[in-house]
Amino acid sequence: MEGKMKVAVMNGVGKMGFEQREIPHPKENEVLVKLEYVGICGSDLHYYETGAIGDYVVEPPFVLGHEPGGTVVEVGEKVRHLQVGDRVALEPGKTCGHCEFCKEGKYNLCPDVVFFATPPVDGVFQEYVAHEADLCFKLPDNVSTLEGALIEPLAVGFHAAIQGDAHLGQKAVVMGAGCIGLVSMMALKARGVSEVYVVDIMEKRLEKAMELGASGVINGAKENVPERVKELTGGKGTDLVIETAGTEITTRQAIQIAKKGSVIVLVGYSKSGEVTLPMSLALDKELTFKTVFRYRHIYPMAIDAVASGKVNLKGIVTDIFSLDEAQKAMDYSVNNKADIVKAVIKIGE
Repeated sequence: MEGKMKVAVMNGVGKMGFEQREIPHPKENEVLVKLEYVGICGSDLHYYETGAIGDYVVEPPFVLGHEPGGTVVEVGEKVRHLQVGDRVALEPGKTCGHCEFCKEGKYNLCPDVVFFATPPVDGVFQEYVAHEADLCFKLPDNVSTLEGALIEPLAVGFHAAIQGDAHLGQKAVVMGAGCIGLVSMMALKARGVSEVYVVDIMEKRLEKAMELGASGVINGAKENVPERVKELTGGKGTDLVIETAGTEITTRQAIQIAKKGSVIVLVGYSKSGEVTLPMSLALDKELTFKTVFRYRHIYPMAIDAVASGKVNLKGIVTDIFSLDEAQKAMDYSVNNKADIVKAVIKIGE
């Protein structure tokens, strides 16, 4: 396909603009996807607000966005499993395939991963992208490209649930009711966890958690979280804690509320990168800590969970903006964190 496409670019901290770029040509093992929806992730907001995450520093003009869904419009000559018109969810990380981690199947740990919107690699706040066909997953007829865009955060939630060996008969607590907290809660429910409680300090997010199927919610600003969990678990503590808020207080609470011998899965990144924890208590309880970096081998499972009705992905979307509104979308997302659960950019008609 020949022609130009509109691209929303970050021109500096807090500054969005637009460029016209050539529509890319897919290589023999790639497909060209007309993007329809791209989710706005917390990492996009962090780059937008500060210009960096750790060692990853934005050099403008930079394209944000790594949660895409769209429709295949052109197919590389060696691609057999996709055709023009297929609607797809795009897994945003292309790995090397031959390092020890890729060979072990832990490809999310590949040191040479090329990941959308992780500097210096541009993201997908744009109209088209050429992407490796093996990383484009066909969506069933009853799954929209809006839901396709949200498979990426859902994959994080499922990876967290799997890291924690979530299963039937458990009582679990999710710390944080942002997007990742909510998809983690839904992933736990989809894997059969009997009771899932969600902790946050923002009432609107807790209401959303109840709407999406939480067994109950705890407002950490108004209630004593360890005491409340004690009541809910008959004094035993919870079988599994998924920590998505990334704060020291919620991570300390996770250790306090965890049952002896149980698992805590750490998903949220703290702003400073460091937290001080009551390790004596963790040792006394013989807790297992697991951590999460993105996901691996999850997309087909996550798509199936949405298609079968086990996960209501549309339910987490609170705001939709057009590509032309990129600046407004980013500013609104930064300034209204208490009201937004998930904002999405709709590209095209």
